[in-house]
Amino acid sequence: MAKPSLSASPEGLHLASQALTKAGWTQKQLAAMVGCSRQPVTNFFKGEAISQVLFMGICDRIGLDWQVIAGLSSPPSMVSASPQPLASAAITVDDIVNQLRRQVYPSIRERCGTMRVLDMSHPIGVHDIYTSVNILEQISGRRHQHIEALLARCDREDFERVGLGPVLEERMPALDAVQTYRKLILLGKPGAGKTTFLKHLAIQCNEGAFEADHVPIFVTLKDFAEAGGRPGLLDYISHRDLYPYAPHGAAIDQGQLSADFYRVLHSGHGLVLLDGLDEVRGEDHQRVIREIRNFSEQFWRSQFVMTCRIAAWDYVFEPFTEVEVADFDDAQVADFAHKWFRHKPIDAVTFLRHLDQRPRIKQLTVSPLLLTLVCLAFEESGECPSSRSELYREGIDALLKKWDAKRGIQREQVYRQLSHQRKADLLSYIALITFQQKDYFMKQGMVEHYIADYIRHFSKTHPAADELHLDSEAILRSIEAQHGLLIERAKGIYSFSHLTFHEYFAAREIVFNSPSLTTTCQSLVNHLWERRWREVFLLTTELLRDAALLLLPMKQAVDHLLADCQRLQQFLQDICDRSAALDLADIKPAAVRAFYFDVDFDIDENRAVALQVDRQANLLVCASFLTRMVDGLSLQDGIAAARQYDATHQITAAPSANAVMLIAIQIALTCRDLNSDQRTTLKTLLQRLNHHTQDDDTIKHVADSARAAAKARHHIEQHWHFTAAEKTLLRQYYYGTQLLVDCLNRDGCRLAPEQRQHLEDTLFLPLQST
Repeated sequence: MAKPSLSASPEGLHLASQALTKAGWTQKQLAAMVGCSRQPVTNFFKGEAISQVLFMGICDRIGLDWQVIAGLSSPPSMVSASPQPLASAAITVDDIVNQLRRQVYPSIRERCGTMRVLDMSHPIGVHDIYTSVNILEQISGRRHQHIEALLARCDREDFERVGLGPVLEERMPALDAVQTYRKLILLGKPGAGKTTFLKHLAIQCNEGAFEADHVPIFVTLKDFAEAGGRPGLLDYISHRDLYPYAPHGAAIDQGQLSADFYRVLHSGHGLVLLDGLDEVRGEDHQRVIREIRNFSEQFWRSQFVMTCRIAAWDYVFEPFTEVEVADFDDAQVADFAHKWFRHKPIDAVTFLRHLDQRPRIKQLTVSPLLLTLVCLAFEESGECPSSRSELYREGIDALLKKWDAKRGIQREQVYRQLSHQRKADLLSYIALITFQQKDYFMKQGMVEHYIADYIRHFSKTHPAADELHLDSEAILRSIEAQHGLLIERAKGIYSFSHLTFHEYFAAREIVFNSPSLTTTCQSLVNHLWERRWREVFLLTTELLRDAALLLLPMKQAVDHLLADCQRLQQFLQDICDRSAALDLADIKPAAVRAFYFDVDFDIDENRAVALQVDRQANLLVCASFLTRMVDGLSLQDGIAAARQYDATHQITAAPSANAVMLIAIQIALTCRDLNSDQRTTLKTLLQRLNHHTQDDDTIKHVADSARAAAKARHHIEQHWHFTAAEKTLLRQYYYGTQLLVDCLNRDGCRLAPEQRQHLEDTLFLPLQST
């Protein structure tokens, strides 16, 4: 279909020439302001036909009524210095807005009503999943902060949420920002929810819930840039959203539609949503930027929101305000989860409880994209993946290749010679070096140095130093812009987007890029007592083809920790002897020894090691409580009382030591020898539980209160009187053993059955018995 065109009448040419002379512009300058080449302007002043859209734009720039210049209405008595009304007063702007809103409605609903992420088998409604977005008015990467200031915001013991701790900057709801700033640029990391937010805005406007007196316009800038014939933005929107949706059965007057659309935009009734400037190919960038700049200047009264990945933003749009999409907080994660699981067999409360129990996985959910990935995984299995390394690998794949590939985006890559495998290797190389040096935050020059080192090692050529520097700087920017795995936390200071990914890549480097796995695993064991390495141990165990390479040296290190302390060796022998003396054939000896090692729960009130080795150890937890609370009751008698009460095996099936404590309270209340004060205390605890929802927090609170009451009455191990130094060693020994058992129980731990059995059977034994 031919585009509508117009030409100037002789009288119109005279008026236009006068206006151009009065403005003091050349035809070349006018063309630049209209956003077109010089040829259409030259043809305009020759009286030749040009595109109606450009005709209207030229007239608008020189302050003339385009209908007068085209000879479609009577000329005014004088040339106005400002734009004139574009249509008859009989038809108001409100009338035209309502008409165009009806025409764009099906287009907006079709293109913005649904979304499809990653491996979803079918699209999901944006309204069904949309979670309110918050923004930061100060861009993170532009803050001038020192590394020390960033570290001060983190948990210094284990950096659980390094760089992702409490957001000190005030957050603003993104919708408020749109209402505050008429021209807004929304910057964010990959998968931060930028497109979803724009689609939500378009749908809200379409349905009249937001800016009901505006016409919503949603443009995917990649599609616009690649449109055939390289149309201007106004022409592209008109042909896509207006002409195909004219009233059924009516003749399409494209000229009138274009005029109406122009009038709406010019009067400030357009809501222009421009999505994904970073997705535009390099060869189209300058043209698209020029189009956006001219379009936003020409229709400056209308409202604009544009999105771009934060690291890809390197432009200046003077009238626009730049803000950054904030990470999800706990409330947003919960809101998203409730919407996601609303019509699913799994409820959101179960999902959120699982997340709370797995802080490393929860750390990823600050990203809507990765939260979606976790929800998909949970929906498939009914629980958080037991193999965290597999989940992390999927998350990294989503950022490294799937996210763009699924949407057909091919970015300009200065490091395109690096395969996905090489990119992962590069990130792994950086991760292990920096993790070893405790460099959770890295200066830009340091990261570029590591990148240059990596390129130098794998490159077949020998690039010059200045070339390496330029390449490494460009690669760093590309990694941040395209994948968001390294991000700029403050001006010139980088970190991995999540500590979880830093740890995963460090473990990956150990397993896949070590010249000698045996030597590297032995070196890793040197960090056994450093809690910040815990997750690296667990992930390395999952990634190893033969976990014995790591677990056997770990066991040896644990056994030798107490080797030089004769008194602690005697303690180990004592708990070994006492465990053997109990009549407990149905409980694994290692679980009994683990219980006796910390019988007064000074180290671990959850009895994690004993219960991981054998759930039957719940009987010991229960019996220990009864022994303390009931006068004259031995541990053996306490076990017998628990067995007698537990005909349905509630105790051994209990999911945690806290749940066992609730059963223990009930058993104690059946004992005739329980004194009146203790009976009152325990009844009060049970009443507290009955008056509240029995969630994990309430159960833990009651269990902790019961332990405190029991411990205040009786200590089983009073005769040892360990020194402070001995207590420190015992805590280290228990921590190392617990980490070893955690590794053994990893879903991906590949270990010969006889090796697994040997490691478990020799837990908490004196050195000569191992």
